[in-house]
Amino acid sequence: MTPEVIDPVEVAWKRGRQHPPEPPRKGSPMSAFAIAHLRPTAPHPDIAVYLDRIQPTLDPFGGRFRVHNAQVEVREGEWPGFVVVIEFPGIDEARAWYDSPAYQEILPLRTRHIDGDCVLVPGVGADYDVSETAAARRAAAA
Repeated sequence: MTPEVIDPVEVAWKRGRQHPPEPPRKGSPMSAFAIAHLRPTAPHPDIAVYLDRIQPTLDPFGGRFRVHNAQVEVREGEWPGFVVVIEFPGIDEARAWYDSPAYQEILPLRTRHIDGDCVLVPGVGADYDVSETAAARRAAAA
């Protein structure tokens, strides 16, 4: 089964809650990220097994932890728990990792014991210019 890809900005915009979709990204190749927001939970031995086994699932796809088990400094809203950020060379590698038999085999070791959310998101290239996005949003709002 192929997961449906939903653009949350576009969906929210159609509902009148956000800005219109940003223009397609251009320029240099960009990393992608798996970002997990995990809620506090009681310790369980399966979590240690999951941690022992996750890196070998990342290696074939170039995945590297950039943030792990970090307590966040909340500046807006609420954010119970902690965050994990894993960087990949691109979104295709991030998807392939998440869908891989090796990762799917160990995933229940975490999901049975820790509530959370996980998203895969493409990054922006080194030449990304936020002013171009601002101009596109301004034009769309006019």
